[in-house]
Amino acid sequence: MPGATGGQSVGGARMGTDAEGALRAVRSLVELDETEEAAQLYEELGASQRERLRKQAAQGPAKERRGLVEVLRRARDFLGAARLMDGSGDDAAAADLYVQSGQYMEAAEAWLRAGDSERAAAAFERGGALERALEVYRGLGARESMAQCLVRLKRLFDAADLYRELGQPHAEVEALGGVTPEDPRYIEAVLRMCRLLDVEGFTHQALAVLVDALASSEVARSEPAMVTERARLLRRMGMNAEAEAVLGRRNATSATPVANGYRFLKAIPIFSELTLEDMKDLYRQARQVVLAQDSVVLEKGEPGVGLIVLLEGTVDVFSGPEADARQLNSLGPGAYLGEISLVQDAPVSAHVRARTAVRALRISRVAFEHYLDTHEAAALRIYRLFTQNLAERVRALST
Repeated sequence: MPGATGGQSVGGARMGTDAEGALRAVRSLVELDETEEAAQLYEELGASQRERLRKQAAQGPAKERRGLVEVLRRARDFLGAARLMDGSGDDAAAADLYVQSGQYMEAAEAWLRAGDSERAAAAFERGGALERALEVYRGLGARESMAQCLVRLKRLFDAADLYRELGQPHAEVEALGGVTPEDPRYIEAVLRMCRLLDVEGFTHQALAVLVDALASSEVARSEPAMVTERARLLRRMGMNAEAEAVLGRRNATSATPVANGYRFLKAIPIFSELTLEDMKDLYRQARQVVLAQDSVVLEKGEPGVGLIVLLEGTVDVFSGPEADARQLNSLGPGAYLGEISLVQDAPVSAHVRARTAVRALRISRVAFEHYLDTHEAAALRIYRLFTQNLAERVRALST
């Protein structure tokens, strides 16, 4: 019987027949669409045998290549499967396989061939080819992604200029904050940060930036423009010139500045294990939003809008939008909403309304997904902590 013959061949291969017999057995199983058995046998082959089989398949008919691709996928030889897919006309599928194998450069090139420039750019960025990513993002007109690449390339003034064009002052400040005292344009960066922070209402923080620069750089201490800016900021805070001598001691006890959201964002449990650089990159994804009193912040049953972190004002959480809906909670600065919508496509479970005017940070799901795509280590930490926190919530509800 044909079935018995095939079984004996496979059994013989597994019992240690010659390499040619094993290769023929795999190819026979592929022809018979016995994908799972073929995958198991492929896993038992030596590295040289597997390479030989892939080379033979690459020169064979398209049907055989397609069959072996599925076998390799089942055996988790994603790189081998991707290389067999090259030239098949399905570059997008090859790109996905390259990603699964961790070969982001090859994935990016495959996505370019498939015409998906956006995913190609993200793969270049993820693979560390930042100049290539920047080039593709520029072609797409994706200025925000360009700015993020420029930050990673340490082209901080270029990044800051783009963030200014995009109307994102907090990201502009973050980019300029990476300029070191050794940079010839350090003074320019400090003064620009101070003016930005002051305009945004963070005069206290602007003064702290200036004082830190004066303490860390001899060049800064000898720059007249820095002294002038320090005096201006002190006047803005209602402090006279004589207070300059004791400013360093008074910084810790002076009025608390308006929160800029970074520390609130950092305090969210699913971000608690991010490195400083990953946390800064995430903060640059946030956008400030202002909501009027009595406006709807989140509407029950509607798709989530992403993460919202409250900076100023108060919101009320209700069981629904009805006038007689039960009030569940009231939240103020530092509270956050919608973190589940960052990773799960689920409707909003409560109705949230602004009791007062509200200023908040928002990270959309699209921006967050791009962040995860380009920050692999951070993504793993976030998903693990998200799963843990979700499990803890379920346990709390069940007790």
